[in-house]
Amino acid sequence: MNTTHTTDSAHTTHTTEKQRLRAPDVWPTFQAHDAPALIDFLVDTVGFERTVVYRDGDRVAHAQLDWPEGGGIMLGSHDPSGEKGCLQPGSSGAYIVTAHIDALHARLTAAGATIVRAIEDQPYGSREFAIADPEGNTWSFGTYPGEPRGQD
Repeated sequence: MNTTHTTDSAHTTHTTEKQRLRAPDVWPTFQAHDAPALIDFLVDTVGFERTVVYRDGDRVAHAQLDWPEGGGIMLGSHDPSGEKGCLQPGSSGAYIVTAHIDALHARLTAAGATIVRAIEDQPYGSREFAIADPEGNTWSFGTYPGEPRGQD
């Protein structure tokens, strides 16, 4: 198997030539007590891109934020009388892949983000850390992109 090596600061990650990019078919979803503030935090502090925000008065009916390196999330304002199965704000989490883990960690630390898991190399080859957003959701960031499809 041919392998390429890329470096982010002092950390090395491995990517096989057979690895295929995945379409963002799984979208983590979040509800927020203050969706506009959560969107601002995720865009201005974390680095998501504001793709679309549909408002219904003061509420965010639907927002899509894309991660610059692929994938994205959807979120909206919490409605306690809304659909069954909607999670309470602050009870969600997501794992976001980045090739720029050390730079992202430094930026979020400098911005005063709440670090809930320190940056650390994992035994399976990933370098990771986690933060909590202002609503209490957990955002884990790491270099591990998942395994290639079609591998046994």
